[in-house]
Amino acid sequence: MLQQVRITSVAIWTAVALVSALAWSVLALSRGEEVSAAWLVAAALGSYAIAYRFYSKFIAYRALRVDRTRATPAERLNDGVDYHPTDRRVLLGHHFASISGAGPLVGPVLAAQMGYLPGTIWIIAGVIFAGAVQDMVVMFFSARRDGRSLGSMIRDEIGPVGGIAALVAVFAILIILLGVLALVVLNALAESPWGTFSTAMTMPVAVFMGLYLRYLRPGRVAEVTAIGIALLLFSIVAGRWVAESSWAEFFTLSPQALVGWLVAYGFVASVLPVWLLLAPRDYLSTFLKIGTIGLLFVGVLIANPTLQMDAVTEFASRGDGPVFAGSLFPFVFITIACGALSGFHALVASGTTPKMVQKEPQVRPIGYGGMLMESSVAVLAIIAACVLDPAVYLSMNAPPSVIGDTFQSAAETISGLGYVITPEQLQAVAASVEADSLLSKTGGAPTFALGVAVIFAEFLGGESAMAFWYHFAIMFEVLFILTTIDSGTRIGRFMLQEVAGKAYPRFRDHHWKPGVLLTSGVVAGLWGYFLWVGVNDPLGGIRSLFPVFGISNQLLAAIALTICTTLMIKAGRVKYVWVTAVPLFWVTLVTLVASWQKVFSADPDIGFFAQRALYRDAIAAGESLGGQTEDQMRTVVTNATVNGVISAVFAILVVIIIVDASRVCVQALRHPDRVVNHETPHVTSRIIAPDGILATKAERAELAAAGLPSTGGVPGEFGDAPGDAPDPADGGTGAHGRDRDADEGSAR
Repeated sequence: MLQQVRITSVAIWTAVALVSALAWSVLALSRGEEVSAAWLVAAALGSYAIAYRFYSKFIAYRALRVDRTRATPAERLNDGVDYHPTDRRVLLGHHFASISGAGPLVGPVLAAQMGYLPGTIWIIAGVIFAGAVQDMVVMFFSARRDGRSLGSMIRDEIGPVGGIAALVAVFAILIILLGVLALVVLNALAESPWGTFSTAMTMPVAVFMGLYLRYLRPGRVAEVTAIGIALLLFSIVAGRWVAESSWAEFFTLSPQALVGWLVAYGFVASVLPVWLLLAPRDYLSTFLKIGTIGLLFVGVLIANPTLQMDAVTEFASRGDGPVFAGSLFPFVFITIACGALSGFHALVASGTTPKMVQKEPQVRPIGYGGMLMESSVAVLAIIAACVLDPAVYLSMNAPPSVIGDTFQSAAETISGLGYVITPEQLQAVAASVEADSLLSKTGGAPTFALGVAVIFAEFLGGESAMAFWYHFAIMFEVLFILTTIDSGTRIGRFMLQEVAGKAYPRFRDHHWKPGVLLTSGVVAGLWGYFLWVGVNDPLGGIRSLFPVFGISNQLLAAIALTICTTLMIKAGRVKYVWVTAVPLFWVTLVTLVASWQKVFSADPDIGFFAQRALYRDAIAAGESLGGQTEDQMRTVVTNATVNGVISAVFAILVVIIIVDASRVCVQALRHPDRVVNHETPHVTSRIIAPDGILATKAERAELAAAGLPSTGGVPGEFGDAPGDAPDPADGGTGAHGRDRDADEGSAR
């Protein structure tokens, strides 16, 4: 029987490998022929399946040696606020929602300017060998250290020099990342009552779910999920009613007004208990995200759209694309960040998630698996961009400074690039989604939404449904990003409290309200500044800030992989250090080259200081560039200066961290007996729970013998968190079997 199972398994995985290899061959070798987007889907899904089944298991059980007998911080430090054991399925939803922000939607759309092939290769290869590895390894080492943050781990494990550089770099990079993510939300919601109303409604729905699970019906996850999904779908439909009613004016907000609302949301979400808003909202939005992603994959297979963008365009080699300037290397690797490798994920993996994970082996499905899920979003984003007419794509993603602000000027400019289109055709595309214009809808979100509408309309409603699907996709994207903003602001608060706690220890107490409010306000205010800068940037906030976003994000990944490599060596796992060292070398090379070009390039379309000099000289000569006023040109000078200085400082800080970490690694190799282990002592876990999302036969038997539901828990006790939730068949019993109302928030 066992032999038959093994033969079947080998046959299945051989078939998966062959289909994936065939798909890659079609994508790579086709030149001039029509290529179906379905081949891209096959290549991605096959590669993901093989990577998760074999590579992630190798890393988890051989390189990291996960230990299911060790109690996690969630079990040992359970306080009902930041630490509490959470059902692996709910936590996967929270983690996926937290890491899946603008990056997997925006980056691939912008990188589509260079063709579908370079971006696709980087998305899939990058996530398998770099992005998912980083997320899982950081989560593992953080869980071994009471859920310590990335900066804190670097300070402890490398030393004061690298630690100070890391704390400054990580915190500053986080602020910029949050500002750019919020800018994408703002661009999608500005002047859109439909999207604003639907998005706003998710917040009270999430709070209701949190209260429902905490007090009204503890443990009834299936029940509250059904209610939450129904309310979410109603909110989407009601958004259209609101947009067509007298309430539309109230929900039609200017970009400047949205800055205030987004900053206020980030502040409030970061101070509320995770069970009240953050976890249920992420859980709720994850259903929409996963459902939409799954439907998109089905849509691609049914509609079978053709990739209209070339495999590799001339912009890849010339580096003069209208969407962003720069050659394929290194800029495609920093433009596509979150879909392949994202430093921001390391903040989540050392922030909220390791404080909630039930069992150590669960870092594999949550860390590695969650990143594969995000990468699939990036694949869909590049498909959505590449199934559009390239002329339409360019008209939506090039700023007004390049194509002008009329259909006539845009058509003339784009036709001059070799992609012929008429003003009437551009106007017709906008009319199909009930928009006045789609010109210069930068940020990637509108382009993704239009591509989604084209795919869905093929098999769900036809052309008459284009407007509905377009606005549905906008709301879908906003939910993606908002969940990252609230988690990111909370992570920033954790980091600031750790630093402030050095001077005033009370800041380390996450229950001390003045400290929580003050640090949250500082974090929200800082990223709000960059959001305001982006809103008022004459050259378009995305065009100016996204290169800084990409470089910063990948430099943060270099920092994360540096501490991972250091900890692997200090733990005596030199044999497997290549797992993190190889992606560290690659991302360091890419980001430092990109930083050098953005700082020192003489091309004003690439180099920040060259751009600053161009506008400064024009102001001195009394000239106007691109029809801009003197005040607008001075704003460009200021923004270019800030961006150039930030890029240079971040690169220097990362070099300091890597050099200092190299010193520690050499010492650990020479004198392994002197290595100081900062892991928390081993405490035997009392929780019984599956290692993966789906329980194995042996795990189900173990749970049944202990009298526990499939969520797991401590035999004879009830859970005290809404995430410790059962299946519908569990009859409302929680994960640990104790009535939560009895000792809410208490440590186990």
